[in-house]
Amino acid sequence: MPIEIESPEEMGYDTIRYNLSESSVRDLPFKELDIDLSEVVLAYTVHRGDAHLRSLILEESTYFQVDDVLVTTGAALALFIVSTTLLDKNDHIIVIRPNYATNIETPRAIGCAMTIVDLNFDQQFDLDLEAISSAIQPNTKLISLTNPHNPTGKVFPLDAIKSIIAMAEKKGCRVLVDETYRDLNFQTPLLPYFASLSDRVISVGSLSKSFGAPGIRTGWLICRDKALMEQFLAAKEQMILGNAVLDETIAMHLLAQKSTFLPPIHAHIRENFAFLKNWLNEQTLLEWVQPEAGVVCFPRLKQGLQLDFPNFKKTLYEEHKTMVGYGHWFEQPERYFRIGFGYPSTSDLKAGLACLDSSLAQWVR
Repeated sequence: MPIEIESPEEMGYDTIRYNLSESSVRDLPFKELDIDLSEVVLAYTVHRGDAHLRSLILEESTYFQVDDVLVTTGAALALFIVSTTLLDKNDHIIVIRPNYATNIETPRAIGCAMTIVDLNFDQQFDLDLEAISSAIQPNTKLISLTNPHNPTGKVFPLDAIKSIIAMAEKKGCRVLVDETYRDLNFQTPLLPYFASLSDRVISVGSLSKSFGAPGIRTGWLICRDKALMEQFLAAKEQMILGNAVLDETIAMHLLAQKSTFLPPIHAHIRENFAFLKNWLNEQTLLEWVQPEAGVVCFPRLKQGLQLDFPNFKKTLYEEHKTMVGYGHWFEQPERYFRIGFGYPSTSDLKAGLACLDSSLAQWVR
């Protein structure tokens, strides 16, 4: 999956004027934190993560104890730990696709068998519970999905998630729910972590997307299975031992002021989403399934139309300095692409969509 070599970081942010490819909100300047780091001691951190940080992650939930959380270097490491701990070449995993690359490429690298259950645009990206149930095999160890979903912005119904959990409990496998976009619920209620529903569930989260703080590389995994959490901790200790003390300090500051940071972020998302919604509803070339949470959507070219993808991509980037998330990032056809509406300013979103309009009009037949 080529997403990383085509990421804005690798392409160069200075080459992109209108960045519609990001799946996060605008990066937070450090000066806006009003935090004093002068007393921080540059020592090893607690391997599980600072206890106060873990308690903040749990948001005063009555479902968990503080040791049900393991703080990791971003959600990506949490996902890597889950795969490398639970899977080997004799196992089987079910992946609901599209999915984050780590949830697909790491099991592939391990060599375990994989069944992919694709979300279907024509079915409103709803979970296919029958297909998931039919895919479970005697050696299935894990069912992997993301919710809220990237790149569609879909929020799967709680009853559907509970049905998958019930399948896993019956068959003796586990459910991984990547909940990285959980706090970007700008028009939906905030749900408890899905790990609260069963000790067969592993929830993963992060500060990167919702708080605009990918630079501090702070994520976590949550699970009520004490023995499994010890295995996850052992895996982490072999990879990074502990997290960066400065990262954890900043993470605590952000989470302690969650009620201050998130409302203006949500207000910005709602403003951008309102414009994007009107733009897409008036489109003659594109169609979409309206997202319910997060900061991304996944429109596609309407049926019967053809896109000269190489020239479209070249024109959009080289002439208009605009970037979207291409379908092949998610192992999907080129008629799909992701639009991120949380990262750009409202004026940049409008200008970027105008550039996208122009490029599509030039290369769609």
